[in-house]
Parts: sequence; structure tokens; C-alpha cells
Amino acid sequence: AGTSMVGGRGSALVFATGMHTEFGKIARLTQTAEAPLSPLQKEIVSLSRMIALLAAGIGVFFFFIGRLIGLPFWANFIFAIGIIVANVPEGLLPTVTLALAMGSQRMAKRNALIRHLPAVETLGSATVICTDKTGTLTENRMSAKVIYLAGRLEDADQIEIKKDSLSEGDRRFFETALLCQTLREMGKSGQKTLTGDPTEVALVQMAEKALPDKPAFSRLDEIPFDSDRKRLSTLQQTQDGPVLYTKGALETVLPLCRSVQLGGTLQPMTPEWKERFLQTEASMADAGLRVLAFAHRIVPKGTGSSRLEEDLTLTGLVGLEDPPRPEVPAAILKCREAGIKVIMVTGDHPHTALAIAKEIGLTRSPSPVILTGDQLRRISDTQLQIALDAPEILFARVGADQKMRIVNALKRKKEIVAVTGDGVNDAPALKQADIGIAMGVTGTDVAREAATIVLMDDNFASIVSAIEEGRAVFSNIRKFLTYILTSNVPELIPYLAFVLFRIPLPLTILQILAVDLGTDMLPALALGAEAPEPDLMRHPPRPRTERLWNRPLIVRAYLFLGMMEAAAAMAAFFFVLYGGGWRYGQSLPSHDPLYLQATTACLSAIIVMQVVNVFLCRTERDSPFRERIFGNPLLLWGIAFEIGLILLIDYTSWGNRIFGTAPIPLDVWLFVLPFALTMLLAEALRKGLIRRFG
Repeated sequence: AGTSMVGGRGSALVFATGMHTEFGKIARLTQTAEAPLSPLQKEIVSLSRMIALLAAGIGVFFFFIGRLIGLPFWANFIFAIGIIVANVPEGLLPTVTLALAMGSQRMAKRNALIRHLPAVETLGSATVICTDKTGTLTENRMSAKVIYLAGRLEDADQIEIKKDSLSEGDRRFFETALLCQTLREMGKSGQKTLTGDPTEVALVQMAEKALPDKPAFSRLDEIPFDSDRKRLSTLQQTQDGPVLYTKGALETVLPLCRSVQLGGTLQPMTPEWKERFLQTEASMADAGLRVLAFAHRIVPKGTGSSRLEEDLTLTGLVGLEDPPRPEVPAAILKCREAGIKVIMVTGDHPHTALAIAKEIGLTRSPSPVILTGDQLRRISDTQLQIALDAPEILFARVGADQKMRIVNALKRKKEIVAVTGDGVNDAPALKQADIGIAMGVTGTDVAREAATIVLMDDNFASIVSAIEEGRAVFSNIRKFLTYILTSNVPELIPYLAFVLFRIPLPLTILQILAVDLGTDMLPALALGAEAPEPDLMRHPPRPRTERLWNRPLIVRAYLFLGMMEAAAAMAAFFFVLYGGGWRYGQSLPSHDPLYLQATTACLSAIIVMQVVNVFLCRTERDSPFRERIFGNPLLLWGIAFEIGLILLIDYTSWGNRIFGTAPIPLDVWLFVLPFALTMLLAEALRKGLIRRFG
């Protein structure tokens, strides 16, 4: 499964089909790992239920209050419907969708392609990032730096100078680099280029400098690399007969070796030589190099394929450099300030992982916890969860299949986990994580299909930028809620006053809908498109227990801003009534010009206060006087639409007929302005106190 034959002949033995193949097992893992609801989806479900119950409960309660005080049934029914309508934020779903879509668009500009909209906000609430090293934290631009040959370290850049004085053992070393690979030669712009693993490309380029006369050996067999074997072997037909060339991690190659190549001679592999190679590997890894061991064997006739990798001769080591991306240290620091834990999960040597981690600022302590794949297999899930409590932890020599176990352990600790991956075997972990991030450049189709986000540049810094955008989405939805719930109070108070104080109804149901689905809609949507605040990544991720609709939001919207808007609306209503000669207890028919003007004044006052309120809701803590007025063009268009719509409702004949309004004089607008100014100053004072005292 997964093999494409492009030419030649071959025989295949089928021993498994369908779900019994390795691809089938991966597919089963991917299918059984159900994608959980994102934190935002859970919040929207919870919020919708809460608002529905609250609105219905208040409506039913006041319906019975109306019956007790003797209101006619239909008047009481309309009153209850008005209460319910006033408490439902009709623009919630379109605003959430727009906020997610705008966040997705901004993420795409920062090289993070969103495949599922809810993932936009989920990434913003991430508390842990499990990231690969090669290509994500580093540039994936391999080059041979150091070689350990014939018992001595040499600079790989000096190879070309010594190409004419190579011993037989040296040639075997470079033949391994040249022939033990799975690269493909492609034609591009009239030139031949090698495509495949950047590590193998670097090794071939190194070997070509030492062996300008490239040996034309035919390949007889291959034992492929996998994450368990950690090595690759190819059998080549040479002038000396069949020769097996092997490269891989030293810990998997060394046990297979019986001798060591020293120039043109062979020496037995003694414990002293083993220790010397291990120490050399450790010193190279400490320098941040990826270390590979090379070995070979002249294969006797009649040797079976299962016994090819026996009695090998160790020819040397090569250290490859993969420099960290220059923007990664700043991104790691940003994660640290934002309270996000970054865990490196790599297949490289522990010392290499530690050296790179120190270089990019991922680890600061002298002795962070390092767990290898072998250790991971020996410890229980409970021990793994305890190990994950360490402030700094790295995973090295880890197979792709072990990522899923790490992800599950973190999720059991109630973390919101983002994990990167590029291979087929990464698919289950990508699907199981809260946010699966596939590599767009080096990733497989299977990995991209299982992920919720695809990095177009494979760059860790792009993940951090996307997290910032994700946090902005949650913040913007909360801004929208504050704005829209604030207007619910001046919509609700008129109905309460109508029932409790027996005054003319200050606001009709159609006028409420004119606010909720008309004038408020575009400014609310514009709040969903606000750019991230400058200090957004200086705060820790929001706790899992923090609700979208929390106590500070309720107090601010309902008891602070909402009450000031209600006061302005009712004051404008009575200003017109008393100015027209109305006295308390006097009833007015619904078509009376004075009543129509009074309800228009109430509606217009709400709109004026909401114009001010939309600027107040742009930030939770910063002063409204510090905001860039032209920072969100959509907001300005929304306010222009809001003002234009209320003028049409107030001063056109069709607006008057549909919404039950009448033109109001200039002095009504001037009467409302001090209320708007008071709300602006009061909110600025409240934010100032919060910034100072917390």
C-alpha cells in the first residue's frame, strides 16, 4: 500500500489488505480519534442555552406579572414577546462567523492556512505546543560540518582538498554517503537536481566533493529506514562484489559492527573503540549537530536478506548542521511571555535536541528533563503525566507513533494542545490534538488532511503569529457581546416601566428589531474584525473554566453601560412627552403624534449611546482616548450605516410608517449628547481604575 511502480518488473507478495495493512491501521486510528468540539463551540452552545433560558424565563415571569396587574391578554402577550426579543442577541452567530473568517484571513496572510473555522479560536487558547525540530524550529537546510574518520575529527569543508589522497576506508565512507540514499534525480530548467530528504542531499553533495568520479554501482536490494530501526541499508554491486552500505543513528548501527575502519586497515570493535565513538557522537551532538554513523560490509555469496546487517565495519561519523530559523528565538520568547509551554518532540539525538533548545532559548535551566523514545516505552501513563509537570522538557529519539501518547497525556492534564507533524504516521496525533498543524512544504497529503491548520512555510514563528490572531478572535467576540448586551438593557427597561408604572410603551417591538437587526448589526460585526491588541501576547492563555459570558462582562454590560443607556433613552422619552404637555397617568393612542415622537426619541437616544459604546468596547482595559479612530475602517463604515439608517427611520415617510416613528427636532438630539459624554468619561474612569488597581 502506498507504493507506485514507475517502471521495470517485480513480484509482490500480498499478506494483508484493507484495514489490515499499515495504512489501514493508521486510517482506523484517524477515524476512531473523534475530533472534539472546540472550546469556542462549547462556549457558544453554553451561551446560547443560557441566553435562551434567561430570555424565556424573564418573558414568562413578566407575562404572569402582567396578568396579575390586569393587562389585557394580547397586550400582555406582546409585552412578553418584547421582553424575550430584547434579551436575545440576534447578531451573535453572524458575528462569530465573521470573526472566525476574518481571523482565518489574517492567519493566511501570516502563512497559516485554516481548514476548519473553529480552529481559529482554538489555536488562540492553546496552552502547549508540541513541535518538531527539523524544518520547524530549524531551516531544514542541511550541510555536512564535521566528519570523524580514521579516529580523528576533520572539517567537512576540507574534503575536496584531500580527495586525491583518500585511503580505501575513506572511500568506503564517502561511498556510503553517496549510495545509501533514497533520493530522486529530477530535471529542472535543463539542470538535474536531487529531491528528497535534505539530510541525504547534503550527504551526497559532501560525497561528490570527495569522489568526483562517481562510481556507477547498481543497486541489488534495500532495507528501508523506519522510526524503529533508525537506519537505512542498500546493497550495491561493486567491483569487489556485493557491498552493503548502512547509515543511521549510532546506537542502532554500533551493535551490528564487529570491526572499525582505520584508513586502509581494519581493527576489532573493542569496548574502548565503542566508548570513543559514543563520546565523539556526544560531543558533536552537544554542538547542535545531527550525527549519523556509516558502516559497510562485503557480503559473502549465499547470505540471506535477513542476515545482511551483520558483521558490519564502522567507517566513521558525520555531523550535519541545520541552523535554527533566525525568527524562532523571538517567537519562543513571545510564547514564554504569553504563558504557552513549548515542548520539542524530535527524532534526533538528545544532545542535539538540547543544544538547539539552548540556542533558541527554549531551555534556560542547566538540566532540563529529556525523555527518549526508549524511556517513553518503559514508563507508565501516570509517570509520563508527572514528567510533563517539569517546567522544561524535551523528547528525543521519539517515533511518530509516540506523539499521540504525549498528546493524550497532555490532554488528560486539561491542557489545550497544538501539535505539529508532517508524516503519514503523524496523522493520528494530528487528529487527536486540539489543534493539528501540518507542514505545507514537507508534509504528506495524509498529514495535511488530518490537520486543522496547514503551515505554508513550515515555520514555528507562523504558529505563534496564528495564536495571536486566535486570541484576538475570542477577545473580539467578547467585545461584540459587551456591545450587543449593553443595548438589551435600554430595550428591556421601557417594557418594565410600561408594566410597573403604567406609562405609554416607550419602545415597540419593531423598534427593538430595528436596533438589533439594523443599526447595531454592522458596528457589531466590525468589532469582530478588530486587529489584535498590542499586549495580547503578554497575558497567559485563558483558563478552560473561563466563560465567554463571565461576571465582569455581565456587570459591565448590564449594570454599568446598559443602565446609562437606559437612563438616556427614558430621559429622552419623557423629555418629549413632558415637552408636549403630557402628564403622568394620561394615556396616549399609538398613532398620536406626540407618542410617535416620544418613542422616536427613545429609539434615537439608544442609537446615539450605541455609537459611543462601540468605541468603548474596542478594548477591555485601555482608555478610549488612546484608540486609533481610523484603525478599523469597517467600524467607521458601520457607524456611518447606523447613523444613516436611524435618520431614514426618523425622517422618511416609509420609515415612519414601518417603525411607528415621527421626525424629532434638533433639541432632542442635543438633549441626549450630555448622556453620551457622561458614559464616555465614566467608562474611561473605570478603565483607568482597573489599569491602576487591577
